[in-house]
Amino acid sequence: MSIARRAKLKRRLLAMLVTGIGGMAAAAASFATAVYQAANPAPVELARMGEPIDTGRWVITINNASMAEVPPTGTKPVDPKRFLTVDLELDNRSAATSNAFMQLVSIETQMSVQLPEPVYYLARDKWIASAINPGMPEKLIAVWEWPEGLPNPKALRFSVAKQIYKPRDNLYGAPGWFDDGKAAIVELAVSGQTDEAVR
Repeated sequence: MSIARRAKLKRRLLAMLVTGIGGMAAAAASFATAVYQAANPAPVELARMGEPIDTGRWVITINNASMAEVPPTGTKPVDPKRFLTVDLELDNRSAATSNAFMQLVSIETQMSVQLPEPVYYLARDKWIASAINPGMPEKLIAVWEWPEGLPNPKALRFSVAKQIYKPRDNLYGAPGWFDDGKAAIVELAVSGQTDEAVR
């Protein structure tokens, strides 16, 4: 093998080695950053009642929380029940009609029992909400059936989920909205007859 060819081969090997080391360093830095962010998440913003919260896909405003014995439909249950109702406004900022708001608001306060998932009603006609159109804000009422034997709360903390848009996801390479932690926490006094605070 000639000296010139040997020198050319050495340069190629050196370039491959440098490229490989650089790629490994970038992967290690990316992994370390992901681990650090997972171990040290950014503090969740504490939002006020009536303050618009940007969740990425939605803008949500939580206005009020109260206890009621009748759901928004106005039909009193045959067996006595209690309902936690939360008035909110919702604006779909995506390009498509969506019902993905069903998991948007959850009760952050620790409970002694598991609460059922909320049912969402349209405030304008008091009927169960389905999908929300883009650019057409709606007033909604989220309703949790309150468990029997659990005292009415004086105040509750609600968490609002956050979503981000990815042009291509990691699994299928398709666009979509994906969960990304919490956008905010909202503390609300609960109106209506109260027994004692749920902590």
